[in-house]
Amino acid sequence: MTIEKALYLVPVQLSEGDLTTVLPAVNVAVVREIKHFIVENVRSARRFLKKCDRDINIDELTFYELNRHTAPKDIASYLAPLEAGHAMGVISEAGCPAIADPGADVVAIAQRKGLKVKPLVGPSSILMGLMGSGFNGQSFAFLGYLPIDGAARTRKFKEMEHDIMHRDQTQIFIETPYRNNALMATMVKALPAHLKLCVASDITGENESIVTRSIKEWSKATYDYGKKPTIFLLYK
Repeated sequence: MTIEKALYLVPVQLSEGDLTTVLPAVNVAVVREIKHFIVENVRSARRFLKKCDRDINIDELTFYELNRHTAPKDIASYLAPLEAGHAMGVISEAGCPAIADPGADVVAIAQRKGLKVKPLVGPSSILMGLMGSGFNGQSFAFLGYLPIDGAARTRKFKEMEHDIMHRDQTQIFIETPYRNNALMATMVKALPAHLKLCVASDITGENESIVTRSIKEWSKATYDYGKKPTIFLLYK
């Protein structure tokens, strides 16, 4: 396969399992041809590439690590191979690169430099959760992580409720997996009983669960989302 000299945004699985069920074959074909990768974590990126094709020679590849520890001044230099005429790939820890992901920083630099960017097809927990929720898919906001501080979190709940009721906007957010159950307990106490909450857990995984209920119904439900990758959606 002949690929373009571009910055390829390579999605990865959201959960463990058969890679071919969530990623098209063309992604694997593209990955085989790339020798330079910008990755969030080198170890997990190497594992993903081996899962794509066991015959990929990892030792022939060059990895540039881009995460919260990366100095902003270093990011532009990562694109040197692309500027020299080599295709490059961006690999996140899960899902689609540059969506709630530090890969967005290098994509922004590539765009400013006039370098070609090619996103590949793959799973996004944000969009798949929204698809399965039954909520407004015309207007929505992804908020990332909510504040940890109790007072700040309460204010954020009020802001979300306002945007749901007055802007007709679905609110989407995440939490560190081990705090999922605590967040659920807080929401059923702090949010109006009539609001609807969708909890989308282990998307594309063996234990996938996408459940929409009112806050009142959740307050009476039994659940355990501890340690599971989960995304939360609120609507009316």
